[in-house]
Amino acid sequence: MQFTFDVVHILIYVTIAFWLFSALPLGKWKRRYFFLGGLVMVAAFVFRWIDTSHAPLRSMFDVFLALGVVVAPLWWFCERFLGARMISHTAAAMVGVCVLLPAGLVFDAQPQTLPPALQSPLFVPHVAAYMLAYMILFLAGMTAARQLLAGRSDRAGPLEQLSHRMVCLGFPLLTLGLVLGAVWGKLCWGDYWNWDPKELWSLATWLAFTAYLHWRRWQGGRFAKTNAALVLAGVACVILTLLWVNVSRLFPGMHRYAG
Repeated sequence: MQFTFDVVHILIYVTIAFWLFSALPLGKWKRRYFFLGGLVMVAAFVFRWIDTSHAPLRSMFDVFLALGVVVAPLWWFCERFLGARMISHTAAAMVGVCVLLPAGLVFDAQPQTLPPALQSPLFVPHVAAYMLAYMILFLAGMTAARQLLAGRSDRAGPLEQLSHRMVCLGFPLLTLGLVLGAVWGKLCWGDYWNWDPKELWSLATWLAFTAYLHWRRWQGGRFAKTNAALVLAGVACVILTLLWVNVSRLFPGMHRYAG
């Protein structure tokens, strides 16, 4: 872990500071700091794009930077259209801080050229669909965790419903990422499916949320704790797909260029 003081890293640290400030008792400034951090993240993403001369989705640093960019706009969308006001934007800011710390302190930010496999028009939509899906599902997992902590209080039911709405929003994007990846695999490697570890864990994540949605449709909100546990199990699969498969040396495969 080390601090780096180029433009993109400085903007990451400024965003982290803004989002930490949004957790302090600062009245109306809490919300302003949250969205100011979101604007700074957009600037960081733009500078990174200029620096790399391509969409910054190539490395783990880029991926976590992209996750940080979508925190604020996605939370605004969920608040406005999904009824997410019951969860403070401070909680979303803490998710953003957890995403940005690895980008700011751990992952190598050295710009990398795109290998032939990534020089495809499907590169940006495939990765972008997954990044949006993952962040929405992280927010759904955070809501499910709050639901479990709420126990049998009056907040538990609305939190369970909010978590379900978030999964319903993220699941089509998760499906789109999987389908685009299969088409890309056919164009790049000659087959829709290659049993690559990243593909397998992506499929496991999709199956986990498919199981949740089928269970939720069958049982509704009657087993709220089970619903929350299934959402959190799906989020655990997201984390394994995003981190362990890319970072661990146990999973060599075609997607190791994402490390």
